Amino acid sequence: MMTRPVLNLLVGSLLAGAVLGVQAQAPRATLPAAGGSTAGTGPQRSADYIVAIVNSEPITNHQVRQEAQRLARQLAQSQQQMPDNAALFARALERLINERAQLQQARDTGIRIEESSVDEAEANVARQNQIDLPELQKRLAADGIDRAQFRKQLREQLMLVRVRERDVNQKIKVSELEIDQYLREQQKQQGGPATDLNISHVLIALPEDASAAQLAAAQAQAQRVIERARAGEDFSALARELSAAADARSGGQFGLRPVDRYPTLFVDTSRDMAVGDLRVVRSGAGLHVLKLIEKRVSGMPATTVEQTLASHILLRPSAQLSEAQARERLNGFRTRIVSGQVEFAALAREFSQDGSASQGGELGWAVPGQFVPEFEDVMNALAPGEVSEPFTSRFGVHLMTVKQRRVVPLTPREQREAVRGMLREKKVDDAFATWAQELRARAYVEMRDPPG
Repeated sequence: MMTRPVLNLLVGSLLAGAVLGVQAQAPRATLPAAGGSTAGTGPQRSADYIVAIVNSEPITNHQVRQEAQRLARQLAQSQQQMPDNAALFARALERLINERAQLQQARDTGIRIEESSVDEAEANVARQNQIDLPELQKRLAADGIDRAQFRKQLREQLMLVRVRERDVNQKIKVSELEIDQYLREQQKQQGGPATDLNISHVLIALPEDASAAQLAAAQAQAQRVIERARAGEDFSALARELSAAADARSGGQFGLRPVDRYPTLFVDTSRDMAVGDLRVVRSGAGLHVLKLIEKRVSGMPATTVEQTLASHILLRPSAQLSEAQARERLNGFRTRIVSGQVEFAALAREFSQDGSASQGGELGWAVPGQFVPEFEDVMNALAPGEVSEPFTSRFGVHLMTVKQRRVVPLTPREQREAVRGMLREKKVDDAFATWAQELRARAYVEMRDPPG
């Protein structure tokens, strides 16, 4: 029901921020006013003019400026150094030339995008920004963007996705021999110290000058944590219940990170620990019950995966129930749940318009990437026990709660598939770069006046 479609909202991801302003707080490059000379001398000229022709198709100065603004936002958000305007315009122009060459390849080889696909992409952009289609159209109009032009952009992005999938992605294969070779190479490095760790902890607070009685009480409490964890209780739940650390609400887990981002005490303690081991160490803050979640050399795929157990209530807008009415109804449910008047599962069984209703809305243990992005983003932001505000996905309007999270080891087969995915992604990147360069080399490109 909630699984991710092939397209994966790529078009919405590319266009939502740039068109709807959802990333408006990011710093932007300061571009010179349109219409001025690029060098600051010489006569004034029209704000829009042709800067290049790609196989008889023109690229205008206005298009380059729009692309430069998008590129500037991306650089700012990723905290990369901002080039000067001339370099920024040059990068934007080269990106547009490559896109034109790829679009022409798509058209020439018969790729066509149906109106229904554009309709779906447009709806996905609206959903990704938590608005409906009429509101999307209002915002486009307010920004001076013609809807027909917006749909043309969507169509072109879909064409790019399809031609790249057909000409590059589908041709990439990873053999079992390549996986074996990669694993052998990485295993040779495993004799050295781990470079990435994922540790979870429960902190039992102690003053630095703790008395013998205080230390003994803390040690007894730490031992009870270990006994409960070894008996099968979820360590993250124990951290939320018992830890005095600031990260207790998130289950006490630091996440996979390089060893230089961990306290030296934790790194030293983990050296002779196996994944899943528990150990008690003392710091200036108190006693830490450490659990080693993952240990690996950089470059190796993950050996564990975090799973999330979530439940939801789904209402589908219809002629009898508008999206606004569905949100209002779910808001009422949320108030009753949070105040303790009713259990989430009871309302899900009675009202959810989804196959999970009979299980009280429970969706089972899910791994990253299992759900559509607009659903998974909300799920990932929730702490266990928290109830979301109503939100919209392509399936309808949801209310969600996360019941539990856990980290489980990957099976040998799953680890091999993780290696396959990692090797395939690298191959795709390399193959795409070669493919794009070849298309660019074959294209007839005529440079006109420089952008500015």
